[in-house]
Amino acid sequence: MTPVNVVGGGLAGCEVALQLAAHGVPVRLFEMKPHKRTPAQTSDQLAELVCSNSFRSANPSNAIGQLKREMRRAGSVILQAADAHAVPAGDALAVDRDRFAEAVTAAIAAQPLIEVTHEVVEAIPEGLTVIATGPLTDAPLAQAIAARAGRESLYFYDAIAPIIDADSINWDVVWRQSRYDKGESADYANVPLDQAGYEAFVAAVQAGEKVVPKAFEEAKYFEGCLPIEVMAERGVQTLAFGPLKPVGLTDPRTGESPYAVVQLRMENREASAWNMVGFQTRLKYPEQRRIFRTLPGLEDAVFLRYGSVHRNTYVHSPSLLTDALHWHDDPDLYFAGQITGVEGYVESTACGQLIAWHLLARLQGKPAPVPPPTTAFGALRRHLRADGILSAYSPSNLNWSLVAPIDKRRREKKHEKKARQAARAEADFEAWWAAEGWPPPSGA
Repeated sequence: MTPVNVVGGGLAGCEVALQLAAHGVPVRLFEMKPHKRTPAQTSDQLAELVCSNSFRSANPSNAIGQLKREMRRAGSVILQAADAHAVPAGDALAVDRDRFAEAVTAAIAAQPLIEVTHEVVEAIPEGLTVIATGPLTDAPLAQAIAARAGRESLYFYDAIAPIIDADSINWDVVWRQSRYDKGESADYANVPLDQAGYEAFVAAVQAGEKVVPKAFEEAKYFEGCLPIEVMAERGVQTLAFGPLKPVGLTDPRTGESPYAVVQLRMENREASAWNMVGFQTRLKYPEQRRIFRTLPGLEDAVFLRYGSVHRNTYVHSPSLLTDALHWHDDPDLYFAGQITGVEGYVESTACGQLIAWHLLARLQGKPAPVPPPTTAFGALRRHLRADGILSAYSPSNLNWSLVAPIDKRRREKKHEKKARQAARAEADFEAWWAAEGWPPPSGA
């Protein structure tokens, strides 16, 4: 059998390679280290954790905790290595990053069906190929992907606004209305500010602690997509004439237009998640939570995603990949991990598992696997297909808003609803995996 090319020795690439090899499929794994590193890398090990050492929440009522539960059931080798080298981190899975990377590197080396080729790949290889080069894909390969995709479908810098859980919004204060009541439905929600509240908010944004960009993340901002702190620095009234302008809106509690309005845009059809319009920012995550919770009606806001501005090379997966998750005009080309538009270590690894299943199904002549949309894996796939998402496609961590909605119950508390979602996800994934899955590979 001709080996499958896997380009990139990060979490997704290693998961793909180990899954395929464990099921008898030879793999040629390309890794450019030690010849070359991305600006974020410091080690020559595979599966290097370049940022945090945390795989985030271990609580199954959290969507990321449920995803890890499904990954373990399906035999994720990367997650087995993480579990084996965990360090105390409260309600989270954190690892000794050096021992973790050493374990994955050793697992790859011990697998006779994986050939590691240390080479800088500058063009998309011929034959069955998975590109898993992450958010800092090397420039020549990124240019080759851009030529294949069309430059408008490959993104190099990412400006992302926060997303808020609808259940955490005080709808007695926040009201739904589109500007000038345009459109058939009110797809926007509005957070009112009086003059004192607006000026205090601007001052907090100006004073808030920001992430200092790394040298490789320096970017010239587009005027139409400026971070809110950049706009705030231009003058106290800049935001009031920009994303916080109140025109065309009337607060039903007062019958008047507020001094300023933060608009939230419906993020999905189910209206379970709301995007803070124009709030791309370099404020640190704790600062975003602190400052944005000072806004009326958002005092208890739960953030499904925080805002950011950083370098992030990714393809527009919904338009470039098919339902079988291969390239739209090349069934031999697949992408896995953060380059597809998933965020986070766990999601990147899970994406590698998902792509491995698609390759195994193809090689065995089976239909492409489709996990139920009620499961965490199904939600990951829904994100890649932008199923139910109304706003422009952008990278995202997994959260419950990406999972198919569950029926609402009167007087149900948020943690009770999430527990029901998790229980449903576990049962549905167990049934699906028992019917459709592969025997799990041996551990790392």
